[in-house]
Amino acid sequence: MSRAFTPKVVTANRLLEGDAVWLTEDDRWSPDMAQAELIDDEAHAAIRLLHAQGQRDLVVGPYLADARAGTNGPEPVHFREAFRTRGPSNYAHGKQVEL
Repeated sequence: MSRAFTPKVVTANRLLEGDAVWLTEDDRWSPDMAQAELIDDEAHAAIRLLHAQGQRDLVVGPYLADARAGTNGPEPVHFREAFRTRGPSNYAHGKQVEL
C-alpha cells in the first residue's frame, strides 16, 4: 500500500551563491520559503521538479521537500528544511545578517 502524498515545495541551491532557494508559483527562485509554491498534487509536483531540474544555469540539486501550510506561506516539516531557511551556519552572512 502506498503512502498518501504530503504537500511539497521545490527547493534547490543557487548555482553561483549556494544559497537555499524555493520555487514560487510564478517560476521565480526565492530565498524565502514562505513565498514557495505549496504543491498538494503528486503529478503537479513531479512536473514542477522536472521544470526545476531544467534550470541548470540557475540552481543545483533541486528536490521536493515536505512542507505544510503556515500563516505566512509554506513552512518546513523537517529539521533539515528548517535549518536551510536560516542560511549558512558557519558565520553571519546571507540570511543570518538580517536576523
